[in-house]
Amino acid sequence: MREEPYIFEMSSYIRLGVNIDHVATLRNARGGVHPDPFTVAVACVKAGADGITIHLREDRRHIRDADAERICAEIAAPINLEMAATEEITAIACRLKPHGVCIVPERRAEITTEGGLDVVGGQAALAPLIARLNAAGIVVSLFVDPEPAQLRAAVAVGAAVVELHTGAYANGRPGELERLTAAAALTGEIGLECHAGHGLTYANVTPIAALPEVRELNIGHYLMGEALLVGLPETIRIMKGLMAEARK
Repeated sequence: MREEPYIFEMSSYIRLGVNIDHVATLRNARGGVHPDPFTVAVACVKAGADGITIHLREDRRHIRDADAERICAEIAAPINLEMAATEEITAIACRLKPHGVCIVPERRAEITTEGGLDVVGGQAALAPLIARLNAAGIVVSLFVDPEPAQLRAAVAVGAAVVELHTGAYANGRPGELERLTAAAALTGEIGLECHAGHGLTYANVTPIAALPEVRELNIGHYLMGEALLVGLPETIRIMKGLMAEARK
């Protein structure tokens, strides 16, 4: 059985959530049951991951309902369920009760999440949905671009956490590190817990991990790719080492 959700104290420690979606992508490419996302999730936690992230997309292109059910029920670490703001997925989240959910924008045509959620424009729809998730005891995060208006709107709709979209930074857009730095500082001022993720690698993670307000990084595709070369334990060890060194 899954243990009770972890309770983290504020400290210099920064958590690593490992996204295992693309284990399911590989499985689904051929069909069958191998590789099994649940087995990989267990291996990630054993190797030092602080949590597991899965995205139950509307089209079920990678993680499937059965994967989410078993992972939420049996993994002895916090589960972060990424989800679109839909009635179907909200009902599933309220039933599975992961430690947390991260609401993300979702388009069928996209290969991966392409930007942050428009919380400002979606407040009327998001507020009651977030209230339902909060009532189910689920910590709600919103995946947002590093824009002050979006952060303030996240507070207004009842989210406890924001995950800053680091994709533009990872792609080398000028000024993005400064925007992320300012956004992270603002989260502390307005009472949001700050996470970050998208496109982070060994080469670019240090400046983001060094931001003192950032409590967690969620990284998936890069770690799964590196694990093909050196294995999951070594990949996670290297990434956590870089994150810890950045905090010094």
